[in-house]
Amino acid sequence: MSKKLPFLKVDGTRIVDDRGKPVVLKGVALGGWLMMEGYMMAGRNIPEKTFKESFEKALGKDAVNDFTRSFRHAFIMEEDIKIIKKWGANCIRIPFNYRIVEFEDRAFSLNEEGLSYLDKIIRWCEQHSLYCILDMHAVPGAQNPDWHADCTGSPEFFTNDFNKDRYCRLWHFLADRYKDVSAVAGYDVLNEPVVPLHEEHIVKDLYERVTKEIRDADKKHIIFLEGNFWGQRLRFLGKPKDTNTAYSIHTYPPSDYTFNWENDLRYPGKVYHISWNKNKLDMIARQYKAFVDKAGVPLYVGEFGVNWRGGGFGEAQWVRDAVTIFKKYGFHWTYWTYKTVANSVFPDGIYRYTKNPAWVNRKGPLSGWETFASLWLKEKGSMAYSWRTANFKLNDKICSVLKKYF
Repeated sequence: MSKKLPFLKVDGTRIVDDRGKPVVLKGVALGGWLMMEGYMMAGRNIPEKTFKESFEKALGKDAVNDFTRSFRHAFIMEEDIKIIKKWGANCIRIPFNYRIVEFEDRAFSLNEEGLSYLDKIIRWCEQHSLYCILDMHAVPGAQNPDWHADCTGSPEFFTNDFNKDRYCRLWHFLADRYKDVSAVAGYDVLNEPVVPLHEEHIVKDLYERVTKEIRDADKKHIIFLEGNFWGQRLRFLGKPKDTNTAYSIHTYPPSDYTFNWENDLRYPGKVYHISWNKNKLDMIARQYKAFVDKAGVPLYVGEFGVNWRGGGFGEAQWVRDAVTIFKKYGFHWTYWTYKTVANSVFPDGIYRYTKNPAWVNRKGPLSGWETFASLWLKEKGSMAYSWRTANFKLNDKICSVLKKYF
């Protein structure tokens, strides 16, 4: 029988439990599960809604629902939570599309089946003594122009009052639903917002508004606020009005290396004609540390990770240097991400699917999830089985680095 976790709260620049004991959150993100991303399924980075629209056009709405249900049941299971706990982690980050809470075509109408997945993963965390952070990865109208905000390129969140109303109402609902669950460490209220520098006050004002909505329902849980420009710029936030608030960044420097956008780059090595090594990463972290100390808040690195290209390009060393620096400055962190189909760009999983069945089809011209509709009726059993973690390969080198710091 698992022991109920104590509630967490912010105490200055630390996170402590309800007995005042400091807790450093360290774990992994469950990317690609409740917010689907193309590269994680060996396909192009088209928005989830675009993929589903194409699937529905080919096979109908019932088939889309069947696929979604099969994927969510197979991709993350209770066994995965046991694995993460066994590694020594104490936290998982749960990215989700707002559509699993609210039906897209019926504003303020709850998606009970979608919510059941959040309920289930939180229950598993309770049972296995893991904290979780709820991360709204895509919001109504989209908060940035990228696929991982489920956006087709023209975000309409910050410019649309109705979408902002929906967003705040959703967080009020979620806060009320989980207010008494101590395994929930807190709410990561907005993943990677992007606005021009001269409009950063819009993000700050929205954060103050959603904080009030959450506090109307839930006085206990930590609220995590991400920086502008994909979670990188924090200074505009200043000192938060709510004392149970932490700030969050995402860090992948240098992205041409970590995302493998430019092939054959190495770490340590030169990128952008600049030498990148542990000292360079430390210099970046030191600036964040100085800011959060002044603001009087903890810092949570919600995402960091690297594309694996065999281990000969310094990938494990980059991860080792990053987590060493996080430990030095007392940063909380979750690695991006737990599992993916093995790919050649963007940070991939600690677990990687390396086989090449027809629904992966790396040789193209269509690959990954863009093959799903054509194969689903005939191959859905094999496809769903392949999504189980037992069929993925563990990246021992990355895992061993992380386990030393969990």
